[in-house]
Amino acid sequence: MKKSFLFSALMALAVSVVLVSCSKDEEISPNDKNAVILEFDNYVGNEKLVLDTKTYKNAANEDFTVTTLNYFVSNIVLKKADGTEVKFPNQYFLVRQADTKSLNVTLKDVPAGDYTSLSYVIGVDSLKSTSDVSQRTGVLDPASYGTDNMYWSWNSGYIFFKLEGNSSVATTPTKKFQFHVGGFGGMNSATANNLRTVTVSFGTTSAQVRKDVAPTVHLITDVLQTFSQGVSIAKTSVVMNPAASKPIVDGYTKMFKVDHIHNDKM
Repeated sequence: MKKSFLFSALMALAVSVVLVSCSKDEEISPNDKNAVILEFDNYVGNEKLVLDTKTYKNAANEDFTVTTLNYFVSNIVLKKADGTEVKFPNQYFLVRQADTKSLNVTLKDVPAGDYTSLSYVIGVDSLKSTSDVSQRTGVLDPASYGTDNMYWSWNSGYIFFKLEGNSSVATTPTKKFQFHVGGFGGMNSATANNLRTVTVSFGTTSAQVRKDVAPTVHLITDVLQTFSQGVSIAKTSVVMNPAASKPIVDGYTKMFKVDHIHNDKM
């Protein structure tokens, strides 16, 4: 009887030690920080996007290839389950399919915690768009784009989203199509405002930022959504007017979803 009681007591003590140890391991220090990496993986439907050589079909059964896919991501916000938000103001990223380095966006000095959703703006907000050129550096510097221009000098604004390619149904002489979306409203209320905020849930897996864990959030971007609101290459092969861009904008705001999250220790 004594041996049985002693054994039970020792087992209870061992379980308590394990529970306490686990509890300590799971404690989150408010002073700990690490990075969160957003990995943008561009697809067309269920197929990975391949520039220039691969042919796809949109909702209107129109064939097309993609030669350019660029979009701005800004005003990023990470949110915890309790509603607490961590904002990243004045940070602008240009995702370019042709530049593999740009597909990974790194958010630095994120406080330790469990994050459950993410939001960001597709485009460049009006405040930054109208700021002095000296404050628009990095990916916001028009001189940095080379031939792949993401700024309208004639319209004094950024191209938020650019999709270009070729299609047998395009009405241009070269059979090229061009969707260039911009327009932040400006000082004139009649000017189209195509800025949109996208919010994506992390689902059942949170992004667990720890001193030794820098999560990677893998985002799938489905370019087919660009055509989901009745957009047809045959009907409109070239779109550059902000006022005519609404169907494209309504489509591409739906193209983002979280595929999975890596919470691996460093």
